[in-house]
Amino acid sequence: MIIQYSVAAIALAFIWLVVFLISTLQKGMVTISEANQTLVEVRNAINDLSGESKQLLQTANEITDDVKTKMKTVEPLLDSAQDVGEAIHSVTDSVKKATNGFRTEFTPKKINAIKPKNQSNLDKKKI
Repeated sequence: MIIQYSVAAIALAFIWLVVFLISTLQKGMVTISEANQTLVEVRNAINDLSGESKQLLQTANEITDDVKTKMKTVEPLLDSAQDVGEAIHSVTDSVKKATNGFRTEFTPKKINAIKPKNQSNLDKKKI
Protein backbone atom coordinates (compact mmCIF):
# COMPACT_ATOMS: atom_id res chain seq x y z
CA MET A 1 0.00 0.00 0.00
CA ILE A 2 2.84 2.42 0.74
CA ILE A 3 4.32 1.62 -2.66
CA GLN A 4 1.01 2.54 -4.31
CA TYR A 5 0.88 5.84 -2.42
CA SER A 6 4.50 6.52 -3.31
CA VAL A 7 3.85 5.80 -6.99
CA ALA A 8 0.74 8.02 -6.87
CA ALA A 9 2.73 10.84 -5.21
CA ILE A 10 5.49 10.50 -7.80
CA ALA A 11 2.87 10.54 -10.58
CA LEU A 12 1.26 13.70 -9.11
CA ALA A 13 4.66 15.37 -8.74
CA PHE A 14 5.51 14.47 -12.32
CA ILE A 15 2.17 15.84 -13.56
CA TRP A 16 2.72 19.05 -11.55
CA LEU A 17 6.25 19.33 -13.02
CA VAL A 18 4.94 18.85 -16.57
CA VAL A 19 2.20 21.49 -16.05
CA PHE A 20 4.77 23.92 -14.61
CA LEU A 21 7.15 23.31 -17.53
CA ILE A 22 4.33 23.73 -20.07
CA SER A 23 3.29 27.09 -18.56
CA THR A 24 6.94 28.21 -18.48
CA LEU A 25 7.43 27.22 -22.11
CA GLN A 26 4.23 29.06 -23.11
CA LYS A 27 5.48 32.23 -21.41
CA GLY A 28 8.82 31.78 -23.15
CA MET A 29 7.07 31.42 -26.52
CA VAL A 30 5.10 34.64 -25.90
CA THR A 31 8.31 36.45 -25.00
CA ILE A 32 10.09 35.15 -28.11
CA SER A 33 7.13 36.20 -30.26
CA GLU A 34 7.25 39.74 -28.84
CA ALA A 35 11.00 39.86 -29.40
CA ASN A 36 10.50 38.85 -33.05
CA GLN A 37 7.90 41.59 -33.52
CA THR A 38 10.27 44.11 -31.99
CA LEU A 39 13.06 43.01 -34.31
CA VAL A 40 10.80 43.40 -37.33
CA GLU A 41 9.88 46.94 -36.23
CA VAL A 42 13.54 47.81 -35.64
CA ARG A 43 14.50 46.53 -39.09
CA ASN A 44 11.76 48.62 -40.69
CA ALA A 45 12.84 51.69 -38.74
CA ILE A 46 16.46 51.17 -39.74
CA ASN A 47 15.49 50.82 -43.39
CA ASP A 48 13.50 54.04 -43.21
CA LEU A 49 16.36 55.84 -41.50
CA SER A 50 18.92 54.59 -43.98
CA GLY A 51 16.80 55.90 -46.85
CA GLU A 52 16.42 59.28 -45.16
CA SER A 53 20.13 59.44 -44.34
CA LYS A 54 21.00 58.76 -47.99
CA GLN A 55 18.75 61.63 -49.03
CA LEU A 56 20.32 63.85 -46.39
CA LEU A 57 23.82 63.01 -47.62
CA GLN A 58 22.83 63.73 -51.22
CA THR A 59 21.38 67.07 -50.19
CA ALA A 60 24.51 67.89 -48.19
CA ASN A 61 26.70 67.04 -51.19
CA GLU A 62 24.59 69.26 -53.44
CA ILE A 63 24.83 72.14 -50.96
CA THR A 64 28.59 71.66 -50.69
CA ASP A 65 28.98 71.75 -54.46
CA ASP A 66 26.81 74.87 -54.64
CA VAL A 67 28.87 76.60 -51.96
CA LYS A 68 32.09 75.69 -53.74
CA THR A 69 30.91 77.19 -57.02
CA LYS A 70 29.70 80.34 -55.26
CA MET A 71 33.03 80.67 -53.43
CA LYS A 72 34.83 80.44 -56.77
CA THR A 73 32.72 83.29 -58.12
CA VAL A 74 33.31 85.43 -55.03
CA GLU A 75 37.06 84.74 -54.86
CA PRO A 76 38.04 87.41 -57.46
CA LEU A 77 36.05 89.98 -55.49
CA LEU A 78 37.94 89.07 -52.32
CA ASP A 79 41.25 89.26 -54.18
CA SER A 80 40.31 92.74 -55.42
CA ALA A 81 39.41 93.80 -51.89
CA GLN A 82 42.80 92.57 -50.69
CA ASP A 83 44.54 94.53 -53.45
CA VAL A 84 42.60 97.67 -52.48
CA GLY A 85 43.57 97.14 -48.84
CA GLU A 86 47.24 96.83 -49.77
CA ALA A 87 47.02 99.97 -51.92
CA ILE A 88 45.44 101.93 -49.07
CA HIS A 89 48.13 100.66 -46.72
CA SER A 90 50.91 101.80 -49.06
CA VAL A 91 49.27 105.23 -49.46
CA THR A 92 48.98 105.69 -45.70
CA ASP A 93 52.63 104.64 -45.28
CA SER A 94 53.65 107.22 -47.90
CA VAL A 95 51.61 109.92 -46.19
CA LYS A 96 53.16 109.05 -42.81
CA LYS A 97 56.66 109.25 -44.26
CA ALA A 98 55.89 112.57 -45.94
CA THR A 99 54.46 114.08 -42.77
CA ASN A 100 57.43 112.90 -40.72
CA GLY A 101 59.76 114.73 -43.14
CA PHE A 102 57.93 118.06 -42.64
CA ARG A 103 57.57 117.71 -38.91
CA THR A 104 59.22 120.43 -36.86
CA GLU A 105 60.37 120.19 -33.31
CA PHE A 106 58.51 122.20 -30.75
CA THR A 107 58.47 122.32 -27.00
CA PRO A 108 55.16 121.77 -25.31
CA LYS A 109 53.88 124.57 -23.15
CA LYS A 110 53.25 124.00 -19.50
CA ILE A 111 49.81 124.94 -18.37
CA ASN A 112 49.65 126.30 -14.85
CA ALA A 113 46.65 125.30 -12.92
CA ILE A 114 44.80 128.03 -11.06
CA LYS A 115 44.81 127.31 -7.38
CA PRO A 116 41.85 128.28 -5.24
CA LYS A 117 42.48 131.21 -2.94
CA ASN A 118 42.04 129.15 0.20
CA GLN A 119 44.66 126.66 -0.90
CA SER A 120 47.20 129.35 -1.79
CA ASN A 121 46.83 130.78 1.73
CA LEU A 122 47.40 127.30 3.16
CA ASP A 123 50.51 126.88 1.05
CA LYS A 124 51.91 130.20 2.33
CA LYS A 125 51.30 129.17 5.94
CA LYS A 126 53.21 125.95 5.42
CA ILE A 127 56.21 127.82 4.02
